[in-house]
Amino acid sequence: MESKAKLFGHPVHQMLIVFPLGLLATSAVFDILYLATGSGAWSEVSFWIMLAGVVGGLIAAVFGLIDWLAIPPGTRAFAVGALHGIGNVIVLALFFTSWFFRTDHPQQPRLAEIILSFAGVGLALVTGWLGGELVDRFGVGVHAGANLNAPNSLASAPARRAGPTFR
Repeated sequence: MESKAKLFGHPVHQMLIVFPLGLLATSAVFDILYLATGSGAWSEVSFWIMLAGVVGGLIAAVFGLIDWLAIPPGTRAFAVGALHGIGNVIVLALFFTSWFFRTDHPQQPRLAEIILSFAGVGLALVTGWLGGELVDRFGVGVHAGANLNAPNSLASAPARRAGPTFR
């Protein structure tokens, strides 16, 4: 099933999710550095990276919703997509809550705020796996003619299913 939101022939959601996933996971790494060193500089970096990750996640979610709405209801892919989307809304809520409660003290987050971000990372591992299921197992966002010898997505020739050709 091809993506409904594409840029230069590629699914926008799949292009965008790398940013919030990377940023949010990195914010948790900086929280670990804060816990290990006690340096407020690490937690302040985490604070700003977390905000960027949440904003990026909201942007990516719009394109994910567009693609999910194109999946036929009643399919297993539709159900997995719903879990993926709802789970990622919770991930963003966990990180946003952590960020929000740090706003008056970004260099000295409380343990509860750090735990929220760690919970967000843990859930993101699950929702990321569900996203992988959608693409790799169900073919959501994959061009119908995808094959090992398909032409470039910017080429005028359409990709067509073909038997393997080895050279």
